Amino acid sequence: MNIVVNVILAVQMLTALGMIGLILIQHGKGADMGAAFGSGGSGSLFGASGSANFLSRTTAVLAAVFFVSTLALAYFGNVRPAGTGSVLEGTPAAAVPAPAASAPASVPAAPAAPASGAGQIPTK
Repeated sequence: MNIVVNVILAVQMLTALGMIGLILIQHGKGADMGAAFGSGGSGSLFGASGSANFLSRTTAVLAAVFFVSTLALAYFGNVRPAGTGSVLEGTPAAAVPAPAASAPASVPAAPAAPASGAGQIPTK
C-alpha cells in the first residue's frame, strides 16, 4: 500500500506543476481585447481561439486529476488495518511519579495573608 500512496503522491505533484505551468501560459480576459485592436500577435500554434480552448480544457482535466488524487491520499491516510484502534493505544503509559507525602524541610512555608486586605489590588 505504501507504493500506491507514493504513486498517487507523484501524480498529484506532477498535476500541480502542470496546472501551474498551464495557468501561467494562458492569456487573461483583457489580452483578447488588445489583440482585437491590433496589438499583439493573433496567430498562434493552435489558431485564433484554439489555444484558449485547449489550455483551459487541459487545465480542467489536470484539476480533476489533482482533486481525485487528493481524495485518494486523504482516504489512504485515514485507512487503518483491521483490528487496530487509536494510534495512542500502542504507546506505553508514561511513568507518573507519585506525589510526595510531605513537603521537604528545606521548603519554607507560605506566609499567611493579612486579614486587613493590605495585599490586595485596590478597586475604584
